[in-house]
Amino acid sequence: MSFNLQIADENMVDLWNNAVNSSAHGSIFHTWKWLKIVEKNTNYTLFPLIINRGETLVSVFPIFYRKSIFLKEAVSPPDRTFLLYLGPVIPDYESLKQSKRETYLLEIQRETDNYIFSKLGCNYVRINSSPGLKDSRPYQWAGYQVNPSYTYRLDLSNGFDSLWNQFNRPVRKMINAMYKKGIKIKDGDKSDLKYIYELLSIRFQDQKKKVKKLDNWNYLSDLYDEFYGKNMKIFMAEYNENLIGGVVLLYFSNIVYFWIGVPKSDLKGISANEIIYWESIKWAYNNGFLYLDQMDGGDNRRLRRFKSKFNPDLYPYHMMIKNKSTIYKSAKYLAKKMK
Repeated sequence: MSFNLQIADENMVDLWNNAVNSSAHGSIFHTWKWLKIVEKNTNYTLFPLIINRGETLVSVFPIFYRKSIFLKEAVSPPDRTFLLYLGPVIPDYESLKQSKRETYLLEIQRETDNYIFSKLGCNYVRINSSPGLKDSRPYQWAGYQVNPSYTYRLDLSNGFDSLWNQFNRPVRKMINAMYKKGIKIKDGDKSDLKYIYELLSIRFQDQKKKVKKLDNWNYLSDLYDEFYGKNMKIFMAEYNENLIGGVVLLYFSNIVYFWIGVPKSDLKGISANEIIYWESIKWAYNNGFLYLDQMDGGDNRRLRRFKSKFNPDLYPYHMMIKNKSTIYKSAKYLAKKMK
């Protein structure tokens, strides 16, 4: 039975979301409303690809397309969206036999490549698969450069005592000390999201990154309006009635995502991050979630120091790149030589 590709439209929203919901590697980032908000707030066009085998849906695959003078690119996910991974979703992937998993992945890669390169005429493609899709071989065989990336996930199923005891001892001491110093955690709202955004912008400027890379308040605002109270929660830390920290949590299926947060406080002897993390764990556990995804735990050496001390598990995903643009390659080579 042959595989075929189609573009989803507004009449297929339920079909799309049902596929995402039925997959262990489907995420809130794959849901239709999230994808449309990304499209609205970036200069990319969303192509929501559906791959079928006969009448059976095999995969949903969000691709974002952008055309410039010398480059036609297809990416999943786009830059400047605070997203680490996206890529294809395969419903009930874990229940399939290995031979069928491999067949599906091969055909998904072939169908999407044919559309991306033949129909859209792209000369640059970048795909970040979701944790759970471990097999990157179809992309290697198709000539992609495949690089491993990582996130940390904390298993919440063993309860408070087990979680607390598996933390490094200095972390437990720090959390207790911060409680004694009077740090309080409260629920946040849209004004607190704006506070987090502004502090992140300052940090990006201090790190000499381009300001426009964080010029996306409208994007965060739209996500808040759509998902707050349904798939989004904000925790803020206060000390002496002043805000000193905060985090935006996303939750979907059985996973809570530790998404974006305030950089470490400059107050001497005060650290809000550990206590925010612990309060987030307690909230996730009390609400029946099984995992907390720390989002970007393993690639940044500096962040690794903080995140690994909670003793999470390392979850890999893959970045797959195929670059056919000679101009882009030349520019990248020259930039590397100049650096």
